Amino acid sequence: MKSMWLVVASAMLLWAAPLKAEDAYPSRQVTVIVPFSAGGTADIFARMVANHLQAKLGKPFVVENVSGAGSIVGVTRLARAAPDGTTLGLASTSALAINPSLYGQKLSYQPDKDLQPIAQISVVPNVLVVNPDKIAARTVPDLIAYLKANPDKVSFGSAGVGTSQHLAGELFQQMTGTKMVHVPYKGSSPMVTDLLSGQIDLAFDNVPLLLPHAKAGKLALIATATPKRASFDPDLPAVAEHLPGFEAVAWHGFLVPAATPKPIVEKLSTEIRAFMQQPETVQKMAELGAAAVALEPEAFAAYIASETARWKKVIEAANIKMD
Repeated sequence: MKSMWLVVASAMLLWAAPLKAEDAYPSRQVTVIVPFSAGGTADIFARMVANHLQAKLGKPFVVENVSGAGSIVGVTRLARAAPDGTTLGLASTSALAINPSLYGQKLSYQPDKDLQPIAQISVVPNVLVVNPDKIAARTVPDLIAYLKANPDKVSFGSAGVGTSQHLAGELFQQMTGTKMVHVPYKGSSPMVTDLLSGQIDLAFDNVPLLLPHAKAGKLALIATATPKRASFDPDLPAVAEHLPGFEAVAWHGFLVPAATPKPIVEKLSTEIRAFMQQPETVQKMAELGAAAVALEPEAFAAYIASETARWKKVIEAANIKMD
C-alpha cells in the first residue's frame, strides 16, 4: 500500500510541475524594450503597460529605450534575446509590416520567424493635414483637383522613408493618380515644424502632434486616414469616404522572441489585454489620440500578415528601396 501511495504522489508531483513553473513567472526582473526614444507616444504606451504588469505580476518590468535605424536596432535586440520571458518589447507598423518589404533579406530580423506576438494594444490615426496658407483646399475632392492641376508642385512631408506617414502619401497618390514631391525628415517633430513654416505643403501624420496646431488655426485637418471617422473628431471625414479602401494608420503591439514558451505568452497576453480594456486605460489612450486595442496573439499575427501584404504592394508600386 505504501509503495502505491508513493507512485500516486510522484505522479501528482509530475502533473503539477508545469503549472507550478507557469505560476512562478516571472521569477525575476523583465526588460521591456522600446525601439524609440523616451517621451514619445510609443514610450508612454509601453510604460503604462509595464507599470501594470509590474503591479499584477510582482516583479520589476523595466523599460529600456533602444532607438536607432527606424526601430530596427531595438527590434533586432528583442528578436535575439533569450526566449525565456525575461525580455519583451513594443513594436509598430514600420518594424513589423513595412521594413520586411523595404529591406528584404538585408533586414536583421524577420517578424514572422524571429518574433512571437503577444497582443496588439493601439491604433493611432494618421490625419491628412495642410498648411492653410499654402493649400486652399479643405476637402479631399478639392485637394485631389488641386494636385492634378499642379503635378509635382506640391510637397508632402513624412517622419522618414518607409514610415506609415510616407506610405500614406504614396498610397494617396496611387489611388488618385496624382504626383507630389516627398520630403522625408528624421521624425515627426521637425517635419511638423517645417509644415507650420510653409517649407512643405501637406502631410499625413499622427493625430497627437497635430491637434494643438489645428485648434490654433495654424494647420488645417482635411480628413482622417482611418477606415471610418475617428472618435477624436466625428465631424472630420475619412479619406475612405472619397477613396474606398484607403487606410493608413499607425499601430503598436507587444512581442517576445519566437521560442518563448506558450504559457508565458498566454499569461502576458491575458494581463495586457485585460489592462487595455479597463475604462481608465481606454480614456488615457483617447487623451493621447489613440484607440485602445486588445487583440490576442493569433489575431495580432494575422493582422501583421495582412498589413505586410498591403504595404508590400504600395512599396513595390512606388519603387521604394532602402540601401
